[in-house]
Amino acid sequence: MPIVTVALGERAYSIHIGRGLLSDPASLPARLSGQNVAVVSNETVAPLYLQTVRASLRAVGAKPFEIVLPDGEAYKDWQTLNRIFDALLEHHCERGDTLIALGGGVIGDMGGFAAACYQRGMDFIQMPTTLLAQVDSSVGGKTAINHPLGKNMIGAFHQPSRVVIDIDTLSTLPRRELSAGMAEVVKYGLMRDADFLCWLEDHMPELMARDATSLIEAIGRACRHKAEIVAEDEREQGARALLNLGHTFGHAIETGMGYGVWLHGEAVAAGTLMAARLSMRMGWLSTADVARIERLFAAAALPVRAPDLGTERYLELMRHDKKVRRGRLRLVLLKTLGEAVVSEAASEAEIMEAIRDARGKAD
Repeated sequence: MPIVTVALGERAYSIHIGRGLLSDPASLPARLSGQNVAVVSNETVAPLYLQTVRASLRAVGAKPFEIVLPDGEAYKDWQTLNRIFDALLEHHCERGDTLIALGGGVIGDMGGFAAACYQRGMDFIQMPTTLLAQVDSSVGGKTAINHPLGKNMIGAFHQPSRVVIDIDTLSTLPRRELSAGMAEVVKYGLMRDADFLCWLEDHMPELMARDATSLIEAIGRACRHKAEIVAEDEREQGARALLNLGHTFGHAIETGMGYGVWLHGEAVAAGTLMAARLSMRMGWLSTADVARIERLFAAAALPVRAPDLGTERYLELMRHDKKVRRGRLRLVLLKTLGEAVVSEAASEAEIMEAIRDARGKAD
């Protein structure tokens, strides 16, 4: 079983990756004995895995109870978050108790944010059940809810005490969500590991067929990259910003289309191609490089054209991005395949042209 460490001194934690981990009490910390443990999940995931996790918790002496929320990005808001706080209070949870986030990125973000806020901070464990959450949102301590004006605008940095990645959960994942997760896997190859990018090109058919060996390899490599970056720059003051490749454009798509219409990974794929086309306009990538990225996303059944929000609408939404500094967009772009940079060099005219290119039409 691969174990990846996120080296954050006293707050270091491990990422366990393998098969059958949800049913294995050994994947849980022994200190849970005697604790109230709130398992936060949603109406889709809970019927599949909640009973298994509950049995594992009882085997280590914990006292689990469940908080089952509605499923979907549209529920990543204050109202739904308050349901978690209500249940924690009703069960008399203390700061020394633990919250487990069992689900995809929405559950991980909301569960982590609730843990960050409740009594000013309680432990939580990530049990991500989607590929996207396994390789991205479950690692690194970013927690948040959405606001009507912007995605993930209200949140906190709060690291988990452990991440348990059971790849068997991917067997029940809809194919569209598997594809969405691949966008974040490809991101690591594009931004810092050209060899991994080549590996993904060679192994995408096996990954999309859910071959266990290939999935463990891809998830392990992605998590090692994320762990290294988080250890270097926990609060996104430098290198961690590179993880947002495609996200400024992608968040505009998610917000502009309405949360949940496009999956996060779908929006990131289209946004990454926008960033790639802008990088090409700046003389950093070739047309062959952009075509290569497009082929890889297409092989993962991801969109290669952005929705038609209108160029001005894209710019309006992008100006709400957390990376805006003094009113100027800071975008993650590609100097070459395998090397990303944060840049303010692109003019508004160049950004507008890249948006038009990615939509495949003029305004």
